[in-house]
Amino acid sequence: MSIPHLPKVAGIDPAVPPPAHTHAPLPSPATPPGAVLQDRLAGWVSDLTTLHELTERLARTTVLDEALDELLKAGAALVGARRGLVVLEPSDGLGPTVTNGLGLAHADLGHIETVPRSATAYGRILDGLPDAEGGCDLMADPDGLDPRHREVAARLGYAASYALPLAAETGGRLGAAVWLYDESAEPVERQRHLAGLYIRYAAEHLARLIELERARTHVATVAEELLPSRLPRVARVQLAARHRTGPRGGGDWYDALPLPEGALGLAVGSVTGAGPSAVAAMGRLRASLRAYAVMEGEDPVAVLSDLELLLRLTEPARSATALFAYCEPARRKIVLAGAGHAPPLVVGDRRTEFVETSLSAPLGMLACWEAPSVELSPDPGETVLLYTDGLLHRTGEPMDRAFARLHAAAASVPKAVRDDPDAVLDHVLRTVLPDGLDEADSAEDVVMLAARFA
Repeated sequence: MSIPHLPKVAGIDPAVPPPAHTHAPLPSPATPPGAVLQDRLAGWVSDLTTLHELTERLARTTVLDEALDELLKAGAALVGARRGLVVLEPSDGLGPTVTNGLGLAHADLGHIETVPRSATAYGRILDGLPDAEGGCDLMADPDGLDPRHREVAARLGYAASYALPLAAETGGRLGAAVWLYDESAEPVERQRHLAGLYIRYAAEHLARLIELERARTHVATVAEELLPSRLPRVARVQLAARHRTGPRGGGDWYDALPLPEGALGLAVGSVTGAGPSAVAAMGRLRASLRAYAVMEGEDPVAVLSDLELLLRLTEPARSATALFAYCEPARRKIVLAGAGHAPPLVVGDRRTEFVETSLSAPLGMLACWEAPSVELSPDPGETVLLYTDGLLHRTGEPMDRAFARLHAAAASVPKAVRDDPDAVLDHVLRTVLPDGLDEADSAEDVVMLAARFA
């Protein structure tokens, strides 16, 4: 296993640990009177420059995993080590629980986790024991060293470790970081001082990212709970869906519900705004549409008209786009209506084309909404793709180019997977939003709903 080479940081060369002494040597008779003071001042300036550069790098991280990786690299440079790991276990028990390694494979981390936590300095920090102040464990010292600890150290080839607690003023104990030495060594006083200053800043930054991660998880969980837990099974039609939400949570949604006489209702929509209020509004709107669909789903225009009236009366400051489709799978017939929403896309062996829908305003924008419905008859094996405009906005391109990109992605679906709506969605999503754009944090939600008709 190759160990990544750490870059040289101003003032510190990680490959060459600084000398063990902490004071400048006594001047020789030839040394000018002010040379010692100048050397010390130069050292302090170098240390401050190093800390500034390292904290600037850390401050630029916005994702927890990136921050933990940066912390490990910077700490390794400061204490003169090449490997290490950081364990995040907030003392309030609310998570997240994360373990990241530097120069350690997943199996190596697994071996380290087999050592009793009370036998290591970083483990005592995590358990909140009275003597949990961190420090250095020398594997060559037989006194009080757990046999399993010595065995794992020999297996992984480290002779000493240096641990520091991660604790924030507002968040309390967050976890611990530990760096591993290939030789029996420990950081000198200057290294300990610099590492301590850096860790104090890093802990505050991590505390902020933890709160952000918790908020993201909470909003995403609520949004997922408001969406269908599973898609219904309806004869002669296959369904698949994808949902990507931004860090604040958005109001994009989808739905698929069985209706009387073997019919199927499909819906996608988007509520303006972001955050918990938009998520709550999305939940209310989706629940209302389900009720209207059951009562008068065969008339999509009536369904959206009722939804528009409800939105205008209960949430006058909010608008929404929506598309509702009433499907009769046995007849391969779809009647749909849209309110300010992007047109569906039909994907098949013989054609890939957008459905021509009438131009209409979003719900809540006009005193009274109404638009004619459109009837569609998909051929056997064709897939009808519904989506929200977040899919187009995430491309970062003008809308005409984004539509062209979506059309090209759908047209390029391999024939071998066109009978699988899940595979169709995966292909379109990866093609329209390559290089991880579909998973990246964004202010735009992405919703896709596919229905393949037999």
